[in-house]
Amino acid sequence: MPRFGQSGSALQALNLHVSSGISGKSQLLFALVFTTRYLDLFTSFISLYNTSMKLIYIACSYATVYLIYMKFKATYDGNHDTFRVEFLVVPVGGLSFLVNHDFSPLEILWTFSIYLESVAILPQLFMISKTGEAETITTHYLFFLGLYRALYLVNWIWRFYFEGFFDLIAVVAGVVQTILYCDFFYLYITKVLKGKKLSLPA
Repeated sequence: MPRFGQSGSALQALNLHVSSGISGKSQLLFALVFTTRYLDLFTSFISLYNTSMKLIYIACSYATVYLIYMKFKATYDGNHDTFRVEFLVVPVGGLSFLVNHDFSPLEILWTFSIYLESVAILPQLFMISKTGEAETITTHYLFFLGLYRALYLVNWIWRFYFEGFFDLIAVVAGVVQTILYCDFFYLYITKVLKGKKLSLPA
């Protein structure tokens, strides 16, 4: 019996940190990104793999939102997750109408998703700036999320040189997002990789 009690206490302690330090607003924005990007699921079929991955992206993004706001609501730090997301969604929506490849609903929504993804991390970075620090597991998550976007730049360079493909909208959005991560990358390399907790200077 004591073992079960200890296990329960450990599980309870683990639950206290499940969504601690994670911005629910950033996760909502990412869910919106994948929803608007993959609406072509209803209009075209490329391959089973392509369709499966799109569905997985959408499902995982909404599952994450559910876990933060419902399943582990008690651990969510809403008091610090106060970024006004309308300051991102409204300008991005307007820009996607003005600058796109083709003035059609699906193309505008695809462009919207590209622009929004480039700034969707801002609520998370804002949350860290408010608390002044971040859990190590949160910093690892953010680092690999930023690395994933940075690798997109490598992919675009590769495709430009070997396929002659160049999408200015996607490249500019990717550069903007990578720039937003630069300060975090610096702190991650100089602190977290040296075994220190990420904390912002006072």
